[in-house]
Amino acid sequence: MPSLGADMEAGTLVEWLKRPGDRVKRGDIVAVVETQKGAIEIEIFEEGLIERWLVEPGSTVPVGTPLALIAGAQPALAAKVSEVAAVPAAPTPVGRQSVERPPAAGRVRVSPAARRLAAERGILLERLTGSGPEGTIVYGDVERASAAEPVSRPAAPTRLDLTEMRRAIAAAMARSKREIPHYYLSTTIDLTRSLDWIEAANATRPPAQRLLLAALLLKAVARALAEAPEFNGFFTAEGFQPGAGVHVGTAIAIRGGGLVAPAIRDADKLSLDELMAQLRDLVARARSGALRSSELSDPTITVTNLGERTVEAVFGVIYPPQVALVGFGMPVERPWVVAGKVDTRRVITATLAADHRASDGHRGALFLAKIDRRLQSPETL
Repeated sequence: MPSLGADMEAGTLVEWLKRPGDRVKRGDIVAVVETQKGAIEIEIFEEGLIERWLVEPGSTVPVGTPLALIAGAQPALAAKVSEVAAVPAAPTPVGRQSVERPPAAGRVRVSPAARRLAAERGILLERLTGSGPEGTIVYGDVERASAAEPVSRPAAPTRLDLTEMRRAIAAAMARSKREIPHYYLSTTIDLTRSLDWIEAANATRPPAQRLLLAALLLKAVARALAEAPEFNGFFTAEGFQPGAGVHVGTAIAIRGGGLVAPAIRDADKLSLDELMAQLRDLVARARSGALRSSELSDPTITVTNLGERTVEAVFGVIYPPQVALVGFGMPVERPWVVAGKVDTRRVITATLAADHRASDGHRGALFLAKIDRRLQSPETL
């Protein structure tokens, strides 16, 4: 069971998307897990053959619990799973039961994720043939039926429990303020060149391919981290651990309340068009509760942007075990001295919340200056 945030202690296995005997490789989606942040798709990070499940659907297990035994995985993983080889294939669930056990003949066996999707899409479960264990109808069965016979859907289906998400956010932020010695910095950045460049770049693009300022801000932060690695990583019991890559978490507000910050992996290496496409995809999936496990566990820094909410500055709270959060407000027009003359310029307030155990105010000021410098040359991003 992967850790999908500092506040997560356990998760409920909703559904297996692979069966014993299936071959898997890195990046394959193998299961769906229910957490306080919604239903999360779980990726595999090894290659091999699924030998057997160690946890059955419906079980709520602590973070770190092995979920399946994979034959042919790397030696390091094999050594890990050999210690739990004696775990029974069907442990007694400690959470709610997921697949119904029908004592009466004719009752449909169905996983919760499949039942929820069927309700959203108006699919009659009684007409489906299950491909899961003992004929259980699983998520994929409903998806195939929906594709074959399109039906009307409710206006706003959701897989998110916003009350639980708010509790998770509160727990993480309370821990952050207790444990992390925050310091805060802010600077005002002249955005005129960046905004002019975006307007020119978008002039010949169709709406679906246009760039947003958010993409430039994310890319500027990602590129600046190459020269300020102490803001890109985690603070653990062993001290500061640099991130394996620049995986920028972008804060996304959920309609109705709630917030998630999934990662855009290797954001410093993406083109602006690639980054913009990933940002659009993340926003859509975050608001429907369809994020992947790595997107929630990988962020090495978080960027929050409240410019669309008419806020001029945001001083964020660091998401542990990360060590920094960059905030951007709304671009506004201000008097600005250019070449000794007062002019009107479009400017933005950039802020930094950082962990004093990993960096200090001097390094933080240099980091903000690096972000500023990159936004003065948007064509190089």
